[in-house]
Amino acid sequence: MKIRLNIGAISEPLQSEQFKTGDWGTEWSFVDREKCTACRVCEQFCPDGCIEVKEIEGKEVAVVDHNYCKGCGVCASVCRYGAIKMELKELFKVDVC
Repeated sequence: MKIRLNIGAISEPLQSEQFKTGDWGTEWSFVDREKCTACRVCEQFCPDGCIEVKEIEGKEVAVVDHNYCKGCGVCASVCRYGAIKMELKELFKVDVC
């Protein structure tokens, strides 16, 4: 008898498109359209494939699908132009008196 044990909800890479996993993380990645050169490095390195370069208002820019982005920050780390920033989700923002 063979038993397969999966640790976590998704065990295979690039399978999150079957599940909306965007609410797993604490941060979102946001692309500054002015700085983005559509070099596609973030698109290539995103572990869940939730970044796609699209044409918006006549300019190609990286677009993040927040339905699937877990906020790992890989895209922000590999962006050599500083066009991607990580921001804390509203749910986790706390006002300190």
